[in-house]
Amino acid sequence: MIKDHVSLNFDTVPLTGQQQKYSFKSSYRRCWRQLSKLQKLILYLLTSIILILLLLWFIGTNKNLEQLSETNSLKLPQPTSWPLDNGLSLPDGVEAVKLNGIEDNEFPNEKEQIAAPAFNVAGNTPSGDGVQFMPAAGYRQTAVLNAFKHAWKGYCKYAWGHDHIKPITKKYQDWFNLGLTIVDSLDTLWIMNLRKEFDEAREWVSTSFNLDRYKDVNLFETTIRVLGGFLSAYHLSEDSLFLDKALDIGTRLLPCFTKSPSPIPYSDVNLISHLAHSPKWSPDSSTAEVSTIQLEFRDLSRSTGTQNFENVAFKVSEHIHTLEKSYGLVPIYINPNTGKFHRGSEIKIGARGDSYYEYLLKQWIQTGKSIDFLKDDYIEAIDGIITQLVRTSPRRNLTYIGELKAGSRDFHPKMDHLVCYLPGTLALGVHYGMPSSHMRLAEKLMETCYRMYADQPTFLSPEIVYFGTKVNVNQDMYVNTNDAHSLLRPEFVESLWYMYQISGNTTYQDWGWSIFQAIERHTKVAAGFTTIGNVLDPNDTRPQDMTESFFFAETLKYLYLLMSDDRHMLSIDKYVVNSEGHPLPIRNR
Repeated sequence: MIKDHVSLNFDTVPLTGQQQKYSFKSSYRRCWRQLSKLQKLILYLLTSIILILLLLWFIGTNKNLEQLSETNSLKLPQPTSWPLDNGLSLPDGVEAVKLNGIEDNEFPNEKEQIAAPAFNVAGNTPSGDGVQFMPAAGYRQTAVLNAFKHAWKGYCKYAWGHDHIKPITKKYQDWFNLGLTIVDSLDTLWIMNLRKEFDEAREWVSTSFNLDRYKDVNLFETTIRVLGGFLSAYHLSEDSLFLDKALDIGTRLLPCFTKSPSPIPYSDVNLISHLAHSPKWSPDSSTAEVSTIQLEFRDLSRSTGTQNFENVAFKVSEHIHTLEKSYGLVPIYINPNTGKFHRGSEIKIGARGDSYYEYLLKQWIQTGKSIDFLKDDYIEAIDGIITQLVRTSPRRNLTYIGELKAGSRDFHPKMDHLVCYLPGTLALGVHYGMPSSHMRLAEKLMETCYRMYADQPTFLSPEIVYFGTKVNVNQDMYVNTNDAHSLLRPEFVESLWYMYQISGNTTYQDWGWSIFQAIERHTKVAAGFTTIGNVLDPNDTRPQDMTESFFFAETLKYLYLLMSDDRHMLSIDKYVVNSEGHPLPIRNR
C-alpha cells in the first residue's frame, strides 16, 4: 500500500542569516508542493476558520467596549436612599416568588446596576403647591403603596431612563426611548405622596427627556402615555415644566394629522423627520387608536391656548360620526387614505375597538356634556352592544360580550380581558345621567370579569377567555393555552375603582384586594413585578421578565385609589381619566 508522506531533509552545516532565510523559504515551498490536494484543502479550511473566529472576536470586543462606553456616559439620576417597606409588601401567609435563588428583598452586587450619580433637587421643586392627597391609610392601601415602592426601586436601580424594566434579569427594554415608565408614573408618584421620588423623576424630565431621536413612535401609545402623563403631572403639581414637555411632544405628533389625506391620522410618525405613515403591517389604522387621542389633544389646546391640537383631533370624532355603522358599532380598522372603515374587519369591544366607545363618553364629560352627538353615538353603541354582542353562558348564567368575526360577522364567544374596562365606563355614564339599564349590565359584567380571576388557580386573569354555548359543555368559561398569559393589565381594577366610587359597595374593595394578593404571590420578584405566561398553574407561571409602564400608571394606581377609605380621593366629578389612567380636568365646555 502506498501512503502519502512528506520527506524533509535539513543540512547540518551552520548557515548564515541570509542562507537560513533562503533555506527556510525553499523548505517551505518543497513542503507545500509535496502536500496532497486534500491536505492543502484542510489547511485552507483551518486557516479560514481561524481568521473568521478572530474577526468575530474583534467585532464582539468592539461592541462590548461601545456598550460599556455608552453605559458609562449616561448621566442618569439615582435615588440616594430608599424608604423601608415596613414589612407590608406581602399579605400574611404569602411567600414571595423566589427566582434563581434570590429572595424578593435581595439585590445583587452594586456593579450590576446602571451607574447614576446622585443629584440635588433643591431649587427644582414645582412652582405651586399643587393638588394635595392624603397619605396612605390602613393596611391595604399601605400594602399597595409598598408594592409600588418595591417596583419603583427596581426600575430606578436597573432601568432608570429607559422605557421598561426586565425585573428578573435586571435589565431594561426600550420601545420608543422616551423613558415611558418615568413619564407614565409621574401622577402616580404625586397621588401617592412620594415627593422625593417625584422630584427625582422631574429632574430626569428636565435634564434627560430627549425627543431629538430619529425614531418612529406610535401616535396612540405616545399620546396616552407621554402626552397624557405630562398633562396630568402638570395639572396635579402645577409645574409648568410638564406643560412645556407636553407641548413639545404634541407638536411632534401633529404630522400624523397634517400629512394624512383624510381626517383620519396616520398611526406612526418619526420624531425628527416628521414623516408620518401607516404601520408596516397594514395600510390601516386601528379605530380605537385614532379615536383615543381626543382627551389629551383637547386638554393640550385648552392648557396652552393653541387651538389647532384640539381641532385636528376632534375632526377624527366628527368624521367617524358621519360614517355608516352597524347598530352604532364600528369595525376595528379604518384607512387614513380613504377615511373609511375596513368593512371586512371584526367588530369587537376588545383590542383595537375598546377605547373608541370609552372616549365617546369621556369626551362628552370632558366638555361639560356640551357636544350632543358624542352622547348620542355612545348611547347607540351601548344599545348595539346589548343587542348584538351580549350573551349569557349556559351553566352559570355569566353575562359576557363576544365578537363579530371578520367577513361573515358571525358571533364568536370570545372575550378579551381588555373588555373589563367597560363596566367602569358604563357606571361612569350612569353617574352622568345615562340610562339606569347600563348599570345593570355593568354589575353583571363585573361578576364575569371577577370570575375570570377567581376561576384560575393563580387568581389572575388570562388575556382572553372563551365561553361555551351549549348546556352539555364541561365548562362555560375556559382558557386556551396560548391565551393564558397575564400582562398585569389594569382594566378590571379600573372598573372596580369606578364601581366603588359610585356605589360605595366595599365588595369591590375586597375583590381588588384578592387580586392584589395574587399579584404579590405570583408575580413579585427581586426587582419588581413581572408579567407571567401561565395563570393556569401556580407552580408553573412562566415569568416573562417584563413590567409594562401601565403597571405603574394604572394597575397600582387604581388599586391604591380603590383601597382608600375616602372613595372620592380622586373625584370623577372633577377629573376625567384617560385610557392610561391619567386624570385630566373636566371643562365647562
